[in-house]
Amino acid sequence: MAKSPSATEKQPGFFSQLRSLFRFTREIYPWLPWAQIALLVVGVLVGLIVGYLIPPFQIWSLVLWGITGLLLGVLGAMFLMTRLSTTAMYRKIDGMPGAAGHVLSTSLGRSWQGSEVPVGVNPKTQDAVYRAIGRGGIVVVAEGARGRLTRLVKDEKTKAMRVAQGVPVNVFYVGHGEDEVSIDKLSKTIKKLPKAIDNATMAAVIKRMESVSQSVASLPIPKGIDPLKTRAPRPR
Repeated sequence: MAKSPSATEKQPGFFSQLRSLFRFTREIYPWLPWAQIALLVVGVLVGLIVGYLIPPFQIWSLVLWGITGLLLGVLGAMFLMTRLSTTAMYRKIDGMPGAAGHVLSTSLGRSWQGSEVPVGVNPKTQDAVYRAIGRGGIVVVAEGARGRLTRLVKDEKTKAMRVAQGVPVNVFYVGHGEDEVSIDKLSKTIKKLPKAIDNATMAAVIKRMESVSQSVASLPIPKGIDPLKTRAPRPR
């Protein structure tokens, strides 16, 4: 009897994920190893100083404080790498088709529901429109050349306003120009929207929008970005 793919495929271990995360982040920030070493050294020195100043002075106490400082340095190095890896990921996917969908489907948290599959797309130019629904209402995110997105944005906004009357609809254009939101600030910008609907209304709006949305899965469209190809997985 053939084994299922889930049974044969092994998930990468903690240290494997950690190593991949380090390599990915180092590609964007080559100085990362030196910063981590500096944090380790500082941690050990702080621990030794504390152990030396706390009376009565004993060798075993100095050693314990040194180990404590080393552990704090390790935590600091891990925290630095995690923060930098997030920034590196955004820099890596900036400008790539499907970047907005990747952010909407992975970075908004439980208060929002977004998909990496666009709700409107131009197959020739890869210009796409994505949608997220949450406590702040309905958000339409446009990705591509702004001049070519007018029709797609208008159609999606009109549909949202017709199906979910009274629910605020916000439109964001991804980019670095005037009145545009960069990909690294997209999730924060959406999360800052004031709460406009409750959970029950949010669930009802999601159901209504899904019922009227046409499937575009068969079109040659960007279905988001594979995180394994753009960033190393974070350690669990």
